[in-house]
Amino acid sequence: MHHTVVERELEMKLVLSPERSVPVPARLTYRSDDPFAVHVAFHTDSEQPVHWTFARELLVEGVFRPCGHGDVRAWPAKAQGRSVVLMALSSPDGEALLEAPIPQVSAWLERTLTVVPPGTEGEQLGLDDALDQLLAQ
Repeated sequence: MHHTVVERELEMKLVLSPERSVPVPARLTYRSDDPFAVHVAFHTDSEQPVHWTFARELLVEGVFRPCGHGDVRAWPAKAQGRSVVLMALSSPDGEALLEAPIPQVSAWLERTLTVVPPGTEGEQLGLDDALDQLLAQ
């Protein structure tokens, strides 16, 4: 089965305080063989990028209204007159608040939704075919 990858490089901002943020290059990745998830790699000063994986649905909803709980939360906001989506990420290693431009994130999300429309994610996993093969034995 052919799988599609949708990627987007963009500059996010790591919010350090209401007055201060630093740019963080990031790569958004969506793979049709992992249809429920989005993957974000943050290129920080460390040798290896910092990777986060969370539900695509959370990011889609977070562009429009606050959502998520626990380790990943997202919500729309205005920053210096620009529409942004804020992502609060929390792990045992620490917490981060990141800001990404909504137009770029939305354009990328639209591409992912074209590749795998909402509600069809399960079809991408091939579970029905695997179950059919299992039951045929």
